[in-house]
Amino acid sequence: MTARWVVSISEARDLHVVWEPISLRMKNDVSPDSEHYPVVAWSTKLLRVMESAREAGGDDAVFPLYLEYGRRIHHDGEREWAPAAALAAVGLDASHAAAAEDASWDEVVRRRMDEGLALVGPDVGTPLIAYETADGRTVANFGPVIAEVPPDEDGLRLWDAFTTLTEMDGFFELKRARSQRPQFGDRP
Repeated sequence: MTARWVVSISEARDLHVVWEPISLRMKNDVSPDSEHYPVVAWSTKLLRVMESAREAGGDDAVFPLYLEYGRRIHHDGEREWAPAAALAAVGLDASHAAAAEDASWDEVVRRRMDEGLALVGPDVGTPLIAYETADGRTVANFGPVIAEVPPDEDGLRLWDAFTTLTEMDGFFELKRARSQRPQFGDRP
């Protein structure tokens, strides 16, 4: 939801978005005997495919594939699929699907993930947002975690509030209990 929100306000706030990976398998060092391992192992394979697509097509190749993954998971209820099918759906070369089973891509995923985590610290999850301020500082924070994409002006107000808070020295966290599940809306 956060990714779709950022896309919805990116033009109005003149944002150039670069999508980066975060592997919960790597970050949380999930062991193969964990009940969570199958999900995080699968998502790491998807990140490998994304990094292969990035290497060939640059940063612009990443978001369409990420969005397609989200469509399949959140709208279609699919939990696993042939990566070549997602690549084909967004017009990317099916050869990137081989990266799913190629653990050598883990080095790229981990390096990019660690660069993002270095900006916010290790005790957070996803989403992370980092950006450069008007005075040239890089600021980053975990969140915001949202249940749905805010409409038009609300989305812009959320961005403005987010950036106001994240640019304040000494601001670290704002949180409340989740009261609703994500509202994915129509399939984008």
